[in-house]
Amino acid sequence: MSSPASATPSGTPVSLSGREPGVAPERLVGELVPPPRFDGARFDTYVPDPARPSQHAAMKALNEFAAGLGDEPAGRGGRRALWPPRARRRQRDPEPRGVYLDGGFGVGKTHLLASLWHAAPVPPGRKAFCTFVELTHLVGALGFQGAVAALAGHRLLCVDEFELDDPGDTVLVSSLLGRLVVEGVALAATSNTLPGRLGEGRFAAADFLREIQGLAAHFRALRVDGEDYRHRGLPSAPPPPDEAEVRRAAGAIPRASLDDFGTLLGHLARVHPSRYGALCDGVEAVCLTGVRPVPDQAAALRLVVLADRLYDRELPVRASGVPFDQLFGEEMLKGGYRKKYFRAISRLTALAREGAERARQGPGPGA
Repeated sequence: MSSPASATPSGTPVSLSGREPGVAPERLVGELVPPPRFDGARFDTYVPDPARPSQHAAMKALNEFAAGLGDEPAGRGGRRALWPPRARRRQRDPEPRGVYLDGGFGVGKTHLLASLWHAAPVPPGRKAFCTFVELTHLVGALGFQGAVAALAGHRLLCVDEFELDDPGDTVLVSSLLGRLVVEGVALAATSNTLPGRLGEGRFAAADFLREIQGLAAHFRALRVDGEDYRHRGLPSAPPPPDEAEVRRAAGAIPRASLDDFGTLLGHLARVHPSRYGALCDGVEAVCLTGVRPVPDQAAALRLVVLADRLYDRELPVRASGVPFDQLFGEEMLKGGYRKKYFRAISRLTALAREGAERARQGPGPGA
């Protein structure tokens, strides 16, 4: 397969639908780092709410956890052992060497998880950060044994948004983490609330620890209290521009892409989701025409993955057609994957607002 060509400076936008990126396994593993939005995330840039002592306590515990990753004795295969040998375990159970951040949305769990990754005294090539979905896509691209081999030499694996709504994927990832634990990989995770309990203002530790079964003993749950953004409702999507305006923006914004929405949805079905990030190589803004409600759940789930990649890369979006809050039908928004769809709406809406602001500011000096 051909690699995406570099986007042109302005005037001739590229088409994401025309790209078929080939992604080497080394790149897939090398890209398991905090997204650009969290490049600057550090413990000293996290501002705990004084009214929520658990936020400060979680930050302190994670900082100590990070520091401890650099001083364990060497273990299996030359890697540092995270737990004492079996004989010593009979005498005294070790402290769990995995951490789970238990809290609602909008309380900074991802910021704290990224801060842990940055603070761990481990070379970047021996620590990984990904979402649960990205981890399942890695297994899909490399195979189970390939994923084990790719990650077994790491000292730390951070998994954000561990999803509990798909039993098959949960078992798959739990099995993978179990193999990595044996290899001495330290684990850190956050998770989503189960779909049937959205909006209840509850925590998810019991669900998480139950679903990962044999791995539960390896995790220490750190509670992070705070306001759950789900109680604030979704922001209203900005009024979409007309198609002519989107096309003008695509020609004026440096390194923009331009695609028909339906054509792009069809293309996503032919590209492995692990390559959706590579589709955006060299692109700095995404322009779409003819946005309409997604026709089926398979297409909807692929769009969710693309929305996450666009959001991670902070790519503003200009799109004609229906507003993004009308992408998913009522049945989808009441179904088992509704949390994914609400996240996609929220993220695409934020990117649309950034796109509208970009349009107000003009093309900028790079045009």
